[in-house]
Amino acid sequence: MIPAVMPTYKRCGIALERGEGVYVYDTDGRRYLDFLAGIAVNSLGHAHPHLVGALTEQANRLWHCSNIFEIPGQERLAERLVAATFADTAFFANSGAEAIECGIKMIRKYHHEAGNPEKYSIICVSDAFHGRTLTTIFAAGQEKLVKGFGPAVPGFNHVAFGNLNELRAAITDETAGILVEPVQGEGGIRAADDDYLAGLRKTADEFGLLLMYDEVQCGVGRTGKLFYHEWSGAAPDIMAIAKGIGGGFPVGACLATERAASGMTAGTHGSTFGGNPLAMAIGNAVLDVVLEEGFLDRVNQVADVLWQRLEALVAAHPKVFTAISGRGLMIGVTCAVPNQEMIAGLREAGLLVGQSGGNMIRLLPPLTIDEAHVHEAVGILESVSRAWKHAA
Repeated sequence: MIPAVMPTYKRCGIALERGEGVYVYDTDGRRYLDFLAGIAVNSLGHAHPHLVGALTEQANRLWHCSNIFEIPGQERLAERLVAATFADTAFFANSGAEAIECGIKMIRKYHHEAGNPEKYSIICVSDAFHGRTLTTIFAAGQEKLVKGFGPAVPGFNHVAFGNLNELRAAITDETAGILVEPVQGEGGIRAADDDYLAGLRKTADEFGLLLMYDEVQCGVGRTGKLFYHEWSGAAPDIMAIAKGIGGGFPVGACLATERAASGMTAGTHGSTFGGNPLAMAIGNAVLDVVLEEGFLDRVNQVADVLWQRLEALVAAHPKVFTAISGRGLMIGVTCAVPNQEMIAGLREAGLLVGQSGGNMIRLLPPLTIDEAHVHEAVGILESVSRAWKHAA
């Protein structure tokens, strides 16, 4: 018999009841150090007082109103994101997938309005993840995502991540844009190098394409810059964000230049709940913290300590771990043992981490961790590794 909750998730058997800072507690009262953070969502940890205050204040005033009305919090958040990024405008949604959908529509509409309706296809890369809607699973193209959901949504071609030559060779008269995660998440924590992103920007300009980044997971301070592409200076025309900008509340946004968004006029796109007052109060509260002077410097400092400790861990336990990858506080540790078994062992020892492609465990702690939390997490990793080695 099918359960009341549709069984689309593989649950781990733990029910979390509350969170405080970088820790969560299950219904049995057991505490866990949270280095998963809702898969990079709880960017400021749990029950952050500034976020709680912002949500409570707004909840006592107005929860929801239609986008047929002006929403001051939306205007403020959009202006702040525009001021802090490459973008000239923003559309607010509820999730990363919705932000991606908006960007895909924008790419097609741009070329249609420019008199080139034949340009509709987008070049994507292998091992990507862009969400769970019908369009976004085919944009990602992974077999495990699309199996059983055919026929394929047309308009997406796939090339190898990091291979500019293959990407350039895939451009045709129908190509409208390029969509890439600057740091891949689900497919393995792989960070694009500066030359690759610069090459994407140059290629898009050369062929008259729109360049779109998916920074849903790697954005909002996760890699030590507000957005990952800032490390290279290779800005996109369109960018999807979500996860961290809501700090645990459903918030997504599609940012764009004026040129890229020129076709997005009244009636071309919309959302019932996107940009609602509660979401905007939280988005602004997250920016209050992340844009505070010195915040990202502290993220980089604690990330440096974590990377040093992890590199030492990998070197000390080569039969358990083989490599680390990523940037800042978005880290993949490749396992020499089954990653799901490692995740279960760490969970039993009080540390929550995620999984990723390439037999990795994924570390996505709140940006608010300090060195003591780093040492606690690596101590648990060390303890589990020693036990694994002894058992082997």
